[in-house]
Amino acid sequence: MKKFLQGRVAIVTGAGSGLGREHALALAKYGARVVVNDFKGNGPGTPGRAVADLIVAAGGEAIADGADVTDAGQVEAMVAAALAQWGRVDILVNNAGILRDRSFAKMSVDDFRAVLDTHLIGALNCTKAVWEQMRTQKYGRIVMTTSSSGLYGNFGQANYGAAKMALVGLMQTLALEGEKYDIRVNCLAPSAATAMTQGVLAPEALALLDPAAVSPGLVALVGENAPSRTILLAGAGSFEAANITMTQGVFVGDVEDPVAHICARFGDIQDRRGETVPGSGWEQYKLELAKAQGDLAQGAATAAAPG
Repeated sequence: MKKFLQGRVAIVTGAGSGLGREHALALAKYGARVVVNDFKGNGPGTPGRAVADLIVAAGGEAIADGADVTDAGQVEAMVAAALAQWGRVDILVNNAGILRDRSFAKMSVDDFRAVLDTHLIGALNCTKAVWEQMRTQKYGRIVMTTSSSGLYGNFGQANYGAAKMALVGLMQTLALEGEKYDIRVNCLAPSAATAMTQGVLAPEALALLDPAAVSPGLVALVGENAPSRTILLAGAGSFEAANITMTQGVFVGDVEDPVAHICARFGDIQDRRGETVPGSGWEQYKLELAKAQGDLAQGAATAAAPG
């Protein structure tokens, strides 16, 4: 086994199958001790136990855990078990998820809430449970599983897309708050053939989208020299980065009809030349104030000019 993550302790949620299974196996391959979480339980014959047994058989260390990520108490007990077993938690991979796909017109509020509860509140519960430990030990690596459905939209997935984009917002703020404690928080947007994609893609496409091809990106996001605030896209052996950017936009100012000016200049507002990736939400304020103050200064200079 390679030692890239030697001595690190990782929790992977939804690790009994699909992407989570491959993530757990890859983390163990690179030396991490792994808590294999799967809501179906941790007894003999359960998916989580089977993955943990594979890791142990290969010479690694793993325990299975059956916590439901939507239950904060069960999640806290899972983290306590990891601490009792190994004394620390270094890595959290928030991978557990479900689908309840329907067009928005046909989607029930219950189906919307169920997806939010598993993806967003589940990640919240798990992150909250490890956060203080990571702050105390001044080290942590957390990965949220986002999706192109959240980043770019996807028909029939209003609930899933909303949850996945919410995880990006959670990541952005936690990365800022965790920086001084060396807690690095990132997002992974996978393209993979899993139980959630069966019947959606053609068989030949599914064959290329082996979940195992995504996991190297996950391992890179949790290493000692990992980035923070990165949205890593991964699929079929390819890796890209997504960014939420801000254009330079236009300054309309105090004109008689600002709405008309905005409508007439949407092309300029959307022009991506010179766009930036803001370091925080305050960058929007700074850009807009700079343009407004620049306009005031220019107006004052014009008024003071002779003639």
